[in-house]
Formats: sequence, structure tokens, C-alpha cells
Amino acid sequence: MAMRQTPLTCSGHTRPVVDLAFSGITPYGYFLISACKDGKPMLRQGDTGDWIGTFLGHKGAVWGATLNKEATKAATAAADFSAKVWDAVTGDEVLTLAHKHIVKCVNFTQDSNCLLTGGNDKVLRIYDLSKPEAEPQEISGHTSAIKKALWCNDDQQILSAAEDKTIRLWDRNTGEAVKTLSFEASVSSMEYIPDGEILVITYGRTIAFYKAHTLDPIKTIDAPASIHSASLHPDKDFFVAGGDDFKLYKYDYSTKEEMESYKGHFGPVHCVRFSPDGELYASGSEDGTLRLWQTAVGKTYGLWKCVLPEELSSENSDALYCPAAEIKA
Repeated sequence: MAMRQTPLTCSGHTRPVVDLAFSGITPYGYFLISACKDGKPMLRQGDTGDWIGTFLGHKGAVWGATLNKEATKAATAAADFSAKVWDAVTGDEVLTLAHKHIVKCVNFTQDSNCLLTGGNDKVLRIYDLSKPEAEPQEISGHTSAIKKALWCNDDQQILSAAEDKTIRLWDRNTGEAVKTLSFEASVSSMEYIPDGEILVITYGRTIAFYKAHTLDPIKTIDAPASIHSASLHPDKDFFVAGGDDFKLYKYDYSTKEEMESYKGHFGPVHCVRFSPDGELYASGSEDGTLRLWQTAVGKTYGLWKCVLPEELSSENSDALYCPAAEIKA
């Protein structure tokens, strides 16, 4: 009898979910933030999807959202030409950082003292959050809108991806580009794995892995559909990806073989990330929902409970377990 993957559905958003991020593991568990075109980023308990709160203040679509490792601060990037920093415990807005165009991405340094932003004005900005009145450091070089920007190498370098079909590695101190990679299509997502210094990127139907410090290639995998996002498991045994065909794909990292695929969303998958403990991965979609998927199907974890065969009734004998009901905001 096969185990059946039953994702938890987290509803509450009213428009497409375009970005999501997990915090690190804290004394209170770990947390999940989602960015949505409805302009109302949401904070949830990471292992259950339970809604904690909504950050209210943006006046346009929110394109990017992140949490610091301790889940005490949140940051969001929006179409209202601003990035905002929030107190993730109280939900209060701490800071609004005005920009000259739509902001697409935000990323904290490890110590949470600086915030990196990027967006449609093609400029990377580094804000010192202890001196919010000070002008940010600006790094220019991209020729089209920046889609994603991340700190790497102990916050001494920056990785950025833009509509100009390049990824660039920058030196934080000099503001100079160390290396540039060009692709045949615009890069749709980036994930940085500090343990092992691995960069995961997606473009077209391709999922590619690079050494983050040097941008030397490690491996590439071609998927059956256009892919918008991919995430590598913390143990680096496998990775997941999602895109235009509404499915979540799981691949063996060593062999590059497809292990399984699941369909649960009713629209393209825009973002996918593993939780910090690797027990689940979250996906966000055009359909306005987040879904939480179990890494080891059948394991008792969060709201999933393993149901043994002798506990099954005749009506649900085709399933070995099921999670609690849909999670609503």
C-alpha cells in the first residue's frame, strides 16, 4: 500500500503568492513568511502553517519577503517603491526605505544589522539598519531589473540575478563585480546554501547548481516544464522544484533522477523552499495558496499524523495517513 503525499493548504492570501522564506530554528520553533500580490505579507508557524499575523502597510504588490535567522525581524519588498522592516514579534513597522522604483527583493545579513535590496531601478542597495537616516551604499552594473539578491561568503559578497539574463558576484567592500555569468534565459530564482557554499538557480526548464564563491558549475538538470523555483534539502540528498505545470518535482541530487512529482496547486508554482530542519518544503502559487509538503511521507510531524493500517476504516483504506484540515488565516 503506497503512502500518499497530502499537503497542508494555507489559505488567506487573495492574489498570487510570489515569494516565501523560512527563519532559522528558534526556541519557539521556526517561522514562514510569504509575499503576495495582495500587498499583505503573512507570518506563519513554519511546521504547521498556522497563521500568526499579517504585516499591514504596503500600498502595492509585495514581491519579496524574508525573516532574519532569529525570526525577530522581517523585511518586505514592494511595488509601492519601498522596502519595509518589521518587528516580527509585534508586527509593527520599524522602518520604511524609499526607493525610486519597484523593489523586488530583500535580504538580511547574518547579524541582522544590514539589509540588501534590489529591484526595477537596476541598483543594489545596502542599508545600515542602525543608521536608517544614512544614505545606503549603492552598487550598479546590471542593465535590467534585479529579480533576486543575496548575501554570501559571510556577508562579504553579494549574488544578484537580473532580467539582463546574468548572475553577478559582487565584492561588498569595493562594489565591484567579481564575476558575471550569462544565460540564454532570465534567471527565475536563486537559493544560497551556506553549508557547502552552493548556489541553486533556475532558468527556463533548467535547475543548475554552482559553487557560490567562484560561480563554477557543479551540475544542471532539465525539468519537464518551465521551472520558477528550486530548493536543495539541508542534507543535500535531494532537491525540489516547481513551475508552470502546477507540479512539485523531487530529484535525487547525486544521480539527478526524478524521484517523484506531486500536483496540488491549481496554478503555476512561483516559489519553493525547504524548512530549516528539512522535514517539509513550502510552495507558493499563482492560485493564492501556500502548501506544505512532507519530506518523509507518513512520518508524524507537525499536523501530520501517521495512521497505521489497522486503524484505517474501510472508507479511507487507500490512505495511510492524512493531515489536519486546511489552515485558514
